[in-house]
Amino acid sequence: MDPPFQEKYKSLFSEYTMVSKDKDDNLMNSNDGFELPLIDLQRLTLEDPEIREQCVEEIRQAASEWGFFQVVNHGIPQEMLKSLQNEQRKAFQHPFSKKAEDNVLNLSANSYRWGNPRATCLRQLAWSEAFHVPLSDISRICDEHKSLRASIEDFAATANTLAQGMAEILAENLGVSSTFFQENCPEETSYLRMNRYPPCPFSSEVFGLVPHTDSSFLTVVNQDQIGGLQLWKNGRWINVKPNTEALVINIGDLFQALSNDVYKSIKHRVLAPQQVERLSLAFFYCPTYETVIKSSVKPSMYREFTFREFMMQIQRDLKATGDKVGVSRFLL
Repeated sequence: MDPPFQEKYKSLFSEYTMVSKDKDDNLMNSNDGFELPLIDLQRLTLEDPEIREQCVEEIRQAASEWGFFQVVNHGIPQEMLKSLQNEQRKAFQHPFSKKAEDNVLNLSANSYRWGNPRATCLRQLAWSEAFHVPLSDISRICDEHKSLRASIEDFAATANTLAQGMAEILAENLGVSSTFFQENCPEETSYLRMNRYPPCPFSSEVFGLVPHTDSSFLTVVNQDQIGGLQLWKNGRWINVKPNTEALVINIGDLFQALSNDVYKSIKHRVLAPQQVERLSLAFFYCPTYETVIKSSVKPSMYREFTFREFMMQIQRDLKATGDKVGVSRFLL
């Protein structure tokens, strides 16, 4: 069922040596790691305004200092997350040939993705496979996977509510309209990405997911206990300890521009596991293509742009250089 990474990228692996010029000691996963800020969202529902405000301040501080944080009591039942992970595993267990033909889930063309067709070296290769699922396409998932379809529908609805609530809290002190996200981020414009990272014999040389930032307002991530997520912080890559009781939330490029860099979209990557598979599920909270991104914080560091302009620029950069440049393209 695994993608044929070595066959497809034979020319890259033929140049493989154990001692790379750009050797990265942090590519080997470690049991040592950092605990992301952990926030109990139940405090937002309490009547005591001081407790609520303390929780709000913790969210904003984590988004500003880390760009990542974890949340518990987030409103998404653990049973739902476990069920979805089981259904996700079943979808990936199909033969690679069936997945590659996009007829496993009956989604639109190119919904199944693996590797990196633009890779020119091993460090650009992603040793992973994924199902990219726009929320508008969930109803297309075939009856063979109706349990997956139902699980995704339930998760998408609750993750959307969570993301919108976090976005509104983060935007309260930015001068952004209180109805901005409700008006510009209908549920069908967001998408899910189900990720699987197969065991990799070249885990010291190949990423599970290459360094990147997210092209969303916010991303909500559910991951297993395997670990492998790393963040770029204080000039180095740090391991993030997995917490199976919590969801990870991170700031995307759009929120960095909207906040005028008050909140940071942090570069992150995923290590390729050596001996066991790793699963994760990401919900990307995105607006309509016509939504205008502009900061209410003055003087603005970024020019106004639409989400469509942003995504088109990303595609141009990927085609030209193989890398995403991101929100810095729109700096004034």
